Amino acid sequence: MSINQGEGTPPALLTDLYQVTMACGYWKAGIADRSAVFHLGFRRHPFGGQYAVACGLNQAIDYLRSLHFSDSDLTYLESLCGADDQPLLAPDFLDYLSRWRFRCDIDAVPEGTMVFAHQPLLRVRGPLLQAQWIETALLALINFPTLVATKAARIAGAAQGRPVLEFGLRRAQGPDGGVTASRAAFVGGCAATSNVLAGKRFDIPVRGTHAHSWVMAFDNEQQAFEQYAEAMPGNCTLLVDTYDTLAGVRHAVQTGLQLRQRGLRLQGIRLDSGDLAQLSKQARQILDEAGFHDTLIVASSDLDEYELERLLSQGALIDVWGVGTRLATAYDEPALTGVYKLAALQDADGKWTYRMKRSEEQAKASDPGILQIRRFYRPDGQPAADVVYDLITGIEASPTLVSLDGSTAQQLDNLPHWEDLLVPVFREGDLVYQPPHAKAARERCQSQWAALPEPVRRLRDPQPYLIGRESRWNALRTRLLEAAKTGMDT
Repeated sequence: MSINQGEGTPPALLTDLYQVTMACGYWKAGIADRSAVFHLGFRRHPFGGQYAVACGLNQAIDYLRSLHFSDSDLTYLESLCGADDQPLLAPDFLDYLSRWRFRCDIDAVPEGTMVFAHQPLLRVRGPLLQAQWIETALLALINFPTLVATKAARIAGAAQGRPVLEFGLRRAQGPDGGVTASRAAFVGGCAATSNVLAGKRFDIPVRGTHAHSWVMAFDNEQQAFEQYAEAMPGNCTLLVDTYDTLAGVRHAVQTGLQLRQRGLRLQGIRLDSGDLAQLSKQARQILDEAGFHDTLIVASSDLDEYELERLLSQGALIDVWGVGTRLATAYDEPALTGVYKLAALQDADGKWTYRMKRSEEQAKASDPGILQIRRFYRPDGQPAADVVYDLITGIEASPTLVSLDGSTAQQLDNLPHWEDLLVPVFREGDLVYQPPHAKAARERCQSQWAALPEPVRRLRDPQPYLIGRESRWNALRTRLLEAAKTGMDT
């Protein structure tokens, strides 16, 4: 079954124009079908943290499975003109695109995996033209979900086991952004979403209460609560801050008593403004004195991980958190530093040649080779270190890890348990991977987050996780960088 049931699958023209012109150029140069390797990763951990949560692979799979050029796509491409007002693309090139069949190998980190900067989240190997064409779409499909899933993991961690509901659709960057964010937030640790379309499309739980407008639509708050309880007797959570919050709690109690007489229960109340810590304590006292010990207190109002941390440090008695704008928009860091770089290319004789970009900024120099990540574990199951290595040069059983800045090296002894994180997804364009349900990705995220060392996952002053390059590949990379400085062929 398709992850999104065929709805909203990105079309082939979801790309930048320079991918089109480069594709035409590769075709004219006779190298369109030469095998190439690209890696997708990111350069810096978001939100001041030291980890990220891989997300977006399932949507990328849907895109790649459906990738083709429709007649209208080809007609549009045929209409494009260059600066000379002449057709931009040759008719024979468009004919080549009309016979497109996706033929790449894709290896990727499963959704919900804890990942780190300067690692490949995804490896593409296949015809140069095809691997180049899909760059923009893959970045769009993976960058934003990874960003939101990471934000959700941080917020869920700050909630200390209390459920977090994602309420961000109305503030998201359009419908597509809202639906994508809802799924990514669920993968990252949210318990449910208010987004009904995301619930349908991805089979994730939906939750919600009612708006202030419901209360204002009736003559008084008590009447509004009673009518809502009549409409939703088995799902009654009441928003109590439209007029006076504590009076609203007392009105909710009266409605709860009526529900109790019918053998039902008041599920919860929601606080959406004011001093949430103090109001939650006062509301809890009112509820408990009336015997509503099992009625939950839900809180919303521009929350994020730091506000949750602050409220809990003040003793807030909040059972469920509703987080919207600052989650669905990745409010404090609107873009992941995702990149997609050519790393290897076969020459005319079929031999792999390394390719890399040199930069005056060390962080922007790309990594050559056909790369994989090996994660080593301690006997207790805690991740100990990640080693990025080249499949061509290989890796030893106890490899030497060189830090990313090249300043230190250490041998990884007594770590017999490991796994390679990039798993086969496509082979020659055929899907060989069973995309897990979002719930399974969420469970993976939660277990991996819990296994991270506490200093790595904490919100304030996090410590870096041990990552680096396999020593022989690092030496090769250093030689290639030096050769690039002198203008030598790499």
